[in-house]
Amino acid sequence: MAVLETVFWSASSSRSALAAASTFSKSKANAAVAGLVERGLLEEIGLQASSGGRRPEALRMSRAVGVLACIDLGATSLDVAILSPDMGVLAHHAEPADVRASPAVLLSRIRELLRELLQRCGATRKEVIGIGMGVPGPVAFGSGLLVNPPLMPGWEGLSIRDVLGEDYAAPVFIDNDVNVMALGELWRLHRRLPNFLVVKIGTGIGCGIVCHGEVYRGADGSAGDVGHICVDPDGPRCHCGNLGCVEAMAAGPAISRMAVEAAQSGQSALLAQVLKAQGSISPIDVGQASRAGDAAAHGIVQKAGTRIGQMLASIVNFFNPSHVFIGGGITGIGPLLLASIRQSVYHRSLALSTRHLDIQYAPLGERTGVIGAGVLALQETMRARGSVPETVA
Repeated sequence: MAVLETVFWSASSSRSALAAASTFSKSKANAAVAGLVERGLLEEIGLQASSGGRRPEALRMSRAVGVLACIDLGATSLDVAILSPDMGVLAHHAEPADVRASPAVLLSRIRELLRELLQRCGATRKEVIGIGMGVPGPVAFGSGLLVNPPLMPGWEGLSIRDVLGEDYAAPVFIDNDVNVMALGELWRLHRRLPNFLVVKIGTGIGCGIVCHGEVYRGADGSAGDVGHICVDPDGPRCHCGNLGCVEAMAAGPAISRMAVEAAQSGQSALLAQVLKAQGSISPIDVGQASRAGDAAAHGIVQKAGTRIGQMLASIVNFFNPSHVFIGGGITGIGPLLLASIRQSVYHRSLALSTRHLDIQYAPLGERTGVIGAGVLALQETMRARGSVPETVA
């Protein structure tokens, strides 16, 4: 188990690197690797660059072990992928979705897509060794049940595990979508950053917290629900019932609402044209108008970024992360939003908290969710079983 986990979390491991990263002696590491290669759990993928001596052989989780079924359900989108145990994307599909729709309809579509993607990459249901899914709401991680999900009330008490378990013998793991994104970034970074935040800005705003190299979920699974931090007590009413939540003032719907107001009030001829042509204005439209020099659009993006930064400054002062990675559909607005967030955070946070702070868009981009779902599936499968299943080939 120690060897498998070390290989999984490493960019590329060799026998000598495994010995250095664990308490194993070199001979014990060699023996463990030889046994895992013989059992088909690890595979050698070629020689690494030499550091002065013999070139070491690189190792990775064997693709013969099976595949992972990965689902990233957002408020307005659905990403489904089949991944290999080394997080290689074997098949992928993305489409718009409305999480407020019937759970039965959405879960039926997910099951259909999983069947299609498995067929596309030449895999069978028996080859699925783990299933990971991110959802846009608080999750009691132990049971996999959603708890008072504000964006998807019809899902409370529904066992997604049982529904997907009708098709697969593999274990199913459910988590909040931002926690899943945090796992994706943790894997990309090979656990080299122990304390960082991942913030998703879309229909809502949430935060994944990585503390000491592990995702922190809190006592009841609601850690990171930062969208309901108040940034203006006189602000608009949020769907949670409170006033001035950052989600109500800076998430995607708020940006669209401000853009429509600017178009209808005559503040922006460009946004008025977009509204007339499409009947609506998306945050991406606002970003494009801003880059085209529209002053009203520019102001909307800056205002949203400032509000998000105001909320983040409090989190940065409290948690003191080394990095903040920002993801979600709003990142399509472009660099102005990121610049506004940074400026607000640096202005409002303590100097010591921001001395080495790096704020950037999530490098994995749109793949962060499905990669994170794959990490969730494999990590929890290994923990539950003490290993991964033997090769299915």
